[in-house]
Amino acid sequence: MAKNVLFEIGLEELPARFIDDAEKQLEDKTRSWLEEERITYTGIETYSTPRRLAILIQDMDENQATIEEEAKGPAIKIAKDEDGNWTKAAIGFTKGQGKSVDDIYTKDIKGTTYIFVKKLIEGKPTKDILPEFKRIIESIQFGKNMRWGEQSMRYARPIRWLVALYDKEIIPFTLAQVQTNNETFGHRFLGDKITLHHPLDYKEKMKDSFVIVDADEREKIILDGIKQIENQHDFLVPIEQDLLEEVKNLVEYPTVFVGSFEKDFLQLPEQVLVTSMKEHQRYFPVKSNSGELLPYFVGVRNGDSHAIETVIKGNEKVLRARLSDAQFFYEEDQKQTIDFYQEKLKNVVFQEKLGTIYDKVNRVISISKKIAETITIDENEKKQIMRAAEISKFDLMTNMVSEFTELQGIMGEKYARIFGEDEAVAVAIKEHYMPTSAGGELPKTLVGSVVSVAEKLDTIVGCLGVGLKPSGSQDPYGLRRQAIGILRIANERGWEINVAELFNIAVELYESLILEHFNIELVQQELHDFVQQRVAFVLKERGIEQDIIQAITGEEIGVMSAIIQKASILSSKRNEESFKPIQEALVRVLNLASKTDEMEVNAAYFETDSERSLYEAYEKIKQSYQSWLEKDNYQEAFVQLEKLAEPIHQFFDNNMVMAEDERLKTNRLALLNRIAILLNSFANLNAIEWKQHF
Repeated sequence: MAKNVLFEIGLEELPARFIDDAEKQLEDKTRSWLEEERITYTGIETYSTPRRLAILIQDMDENQATIEEEAKGPAIKIAKDEDGNWTKAAIGFTKGQGKSVDDIYTKDIKGTTYIFVKKLIEGKPTKDILPEFKRIIESIQFGKNMRWGEQSMRYARPIRWLVALYDKEIIPFTLAQVQTNNETFGHRFLGDKITLHHPLDYKEKMKDSFVIVDADEREKIILDGIKQIENQHDFLVPIEQDLLEEVKNLVEYPTVFVGSFEKDFLQLPEQVLVTSMKEHQRYFPVKSNSGELLPYFVGVRNGDSHAIETVIKGNEKVLRARLSDAQFFYEEDQKQTIDFYQEKLKNVVFQEKLGTIYDKVNRVISISKKIAETITIDENEKKQIMRAAEISKFDLMTNMVSEFTELQGIMGEKYARIFGEDEAVAVAIKEHYMPTSAGGELPKTLVGSVVSVAEKLDTIVGCLGVGLKPSGSQDPYGLRRQAIGILRIANERGWEINVAELFNIAVELYESLILEHFNIELVQQELHDFVQQRVAFVLKERGIEQDIIQAITGEEIGVMSAIIQKASILSSKRNEESFKPIQEALVRVLNLASKTDEMEVNAAYFETDSERSLYEAYEKIKQSYQSWLEKDNYQEAFVQLEKLAEPIHQFFDNNMVMAEDERLKTNRLALLNRIAILLNSFANLNAIEWKQHF
């Protein structure tokens, strides 16, 4: 008879950002464990709230599956003696498997005969295995763990209760000095202690005690509540998924409400108001149907609608205080000058071995200048770049950014306009932080792009030079994200700058500064592999295969826009049926060319028309190929290489490359080597696994 099983881990309030991942881990690890233990079931449901993680396993079999297993023993020459009798090795092997020598049979494996026995592994009762579930609970990983009391166990938050039910029976085990039972707890303020008599009662019993354990159901309640408010008030509540997911994981019993604030606060920049509501209070901002911000907010209470008006007034009071502070900071900040804030940067450490933020700004100015000299821009743009680099960090010293750190760059743009800076400079201050995630929005302006790249180059090279290389999942300075940002910007802007040369701008700057703790040799060792891995990541995100990534980036990384174009061309070509004959021709050339370093081709040694035709085609196509490369048209450049396929096939059909005449052989190999060098100037085609597509 099938049974139902419930496990619930009761905790102090979990950080909202941990919950979804922990719930997924709970499900994945449970499924794997049940499979390993050969326990069948019909379904799994997981639940989560800030105070609990739970899993319901439906219709679990009462016993493990019984299986027959084949056990391999020693080779027959060891298992039998010269007289054909079973040796101690054979007898010991069968005893160890609970069998006798009468059960032995033999099988040949790679030319050697071994002895085997088959053994039946009886399934244990499931209830005897279930206490081992504590290992699943212990194995859940969180972004940050803690210890509590005298416990050696590390977990996101202290475990306060454990429910473990096998139908009506309690599954006995102890974890962190907490013994399993059938008692759980409802809402912290509205609920009671609950005794569960059966796993299938869990969801409804919790709801009766003001806990919605299904996270998707809480999300739906929130969305339905917001939609109802929109209809009542005829305004829009834009939903950001990140905020919605966070809010649903902050409450156990959601009730949606709408509050308001004074219209005078709308004079503040919209980002200030939105940040105050979203980041600090977890409210949803409200807009009119035409998209204008309105003096309202939507919040979600962790509880029912009792005395909701009092709750609304309390939230309005908290927000009013926040916005009053913001208004004060906004007005006070404008009483100073950019130079005033620039001077204060000298007192703020960027990184102890790399100096202050003021020092960093000076390095960014130098790197920006070098990039500006490398790309094609006019004098006015160059001036804008230099000014944007110079004041890119001034807003970090303002009251507003000190209080609302999420507004760095945003307030820099606002204040730069107020202080009379050029519009392009103001925009660049905000844009130089972009992208803020690996796939985030890129700077839209040239000025912002240059300063963004310069700032990221300084951070990456500086951190690598003082030994702050990312390891595993640890990347406190976001070096991987910033490197990807550099590559994406370089590609988007179409800069004809070799990626290695771009990073070398920062390396040369640091080398000239001779900083006490900076190790230039360490940078040179680390940088190529680090950047190459980020290039590979960008290409992989575009669906490029690993061998093609290696072909493009194996030696020198090159220009980013060229890398992406070449990779896309090769990736599409390898899957085209019509390209296979061309592949075959190119691969034959590459394989034979690897046998020589010879480069000198003497046309007087040609014996056949096909030799001459291939050489003439090579000379003509080489010029055309180079012409298209100069125009950055890699598609057409590769088309030229494809034209070599037919004369290559004719060459192989009519000539013996490895001829007995040494002069003929050397000349033919030299011709193929020249063609191979031309092919590999596009990419290291030898690295591509063409053969798997024939």
